[in-house]
Formats: sequence, C-alpha cells, structure tokens
Amino acid sequence: MMEEVAKVISQDNSGWVTVEVKVKNACNHCDNNESCGTSAVAKAFSPKVQTFALPSSERYLPGDLLKVGLPESVLLKAAALVYLLPLFGLFIGALLAQSIASIITLGSSDVLVIPMALLCGFAAWRKAKQVASRMEQDTQPVIIAKLGHGI
Repeated sequence: MMEEVAKVISQDNSGWVTVEVKVKNACNHCDNNESCGTSAVAKAFSPKVQTFALPSSERYLPGDLLKVGLPESVLLKAAALVYLLPLFGLFIGALLAQSIASIITLGSSDVLVIPMALLCGFAAWRKAKQVASRMEQDTQPVIIAKLGHGI
C-alpha cells in the first residue's frame, strides 16, 4: 500500500473528510538539482497540493494529520493500461495496414501502414485513458491512522 501524510481541511456532517496532500516529486533528491533543467520545470509546473475527500466514520478536526493509503495494484494497472495499450494499438494498426496493403498490392505500403498505426495507437490511448479514469474513480484512498495534530 502506498502511504502518504494528509492534513485535514474540513469534515462535513455526512462523514466525508476533506484532506490535502503535499505532492512530492523525484527532484531535490540529487546533488544536481541546482543546475538541472528538469528540476526547474518540475518546480514551476507541478501542483504543490492535491485536495480530495475521503469517507470516514470518525470525527477529525482541521489541522489533524492522517496517514492515507492507496493500493499499489491500482497504480500499476493504470500505468500498464496507459503505457502498454497504446503500444499494442500501434502494433495492431501496423499489422492490419500491412495486411490490407499486401491484399491491394500498393507500391509502397508505408503510405498506409504509418497513418493506420498512429491512428490505432491514438485510439488505444484514448480508450486506455477512459478506462484508467474509471478505475481511478472506483478506487478510493483509505485512512490508515490518525497521526495527531499538525504544528
């Protein structure tokens, strides 16, 4: 389970706790972060805080620190879906176009293969993005522990 520390923002009467998590990135962990272009881009464009709501049967006060967790399997499935499905779509599109080109005997099959491969890869990426989004909505982080009140 991937765990992160979250700070309670508010809690409503229906049992939902609004928390914020400070997003960490891989930058600032090496000795080259001063002269690294990737570090500068990550600092400029990455969101610093992510806010979301969690169901809870307990009462929490604003400022309380909670340990929240999300199963790694969800992230691995979503990553595999978004990275591998477009790759398979690209290969399937290329094979399909190559088969069609051999049937109609074009002079150069690249004219058909490249656009068809790109089109199928893009369609697979869109589908993977939809499925990963649905998977993300169905998976809810859970509160593992109360860590106390923040300073």
